[in-house]
Amino acid sequence: MSTSFTPAAARHAVDLLASRSLIRLVTEIDDNGAIPPRRLAGTLPDLSAHQLRSASDTARAHGIVRVAPGAGLELTESGAELADLYDALARWARRHSVPAAVCEFSSRIQHALGLLAPSLTPKSADCPAPPLHGRPISGEAEADLARVRTLVIQWLAGNSRVARTEPVRAA
Repeated sequence: MSTSFTPAAARHAVDLLASRSLIRLVTEIDDNGAIPPRRLAGTLPDLSAHQLRSASDTARAHGIVRVAPGAGLELTESGAELADLYDALARWARRHSVPAAVCEFSSRIQHALGLLAPSLTPKSADCPAPPLHGRPISGEAEADLARVRTLVIQWLAGNSRVARTEPVRAA
């Protein structure tokens, strides 16, 4: 599958999607349902007020969450698809012990996205995956990673404003 992302757009999209606070917000809502705005800090106590505000503003600006009257922040269809993508990235990383056999969910997603970032541009799409743990990636891990790469590209293609390098304002 070819891509049309510039290196800057690919890096921007990966940086946005790999944000620990965005990962936490999306997966918390996916796992437990809408979060009333006043309960955000209590629901995600490991994130600072600034991180929470930034994650919710970013997620709203990119159409990942919306404010549902009487319910709070909930995932949009795009947000639910992103939660599924996060799950696929984490499964790949867990299966291949990336970045380690035992680590936090968001770290797995961040590392998997980091491995995929260079291959999201047309010039690098067919390059082999970078080494894992200082040794070449196995054929099985590379094939699995290629499948996850396809999911990332499909999600980004349907959510093109995530790859924009200029700011997007929330509606």
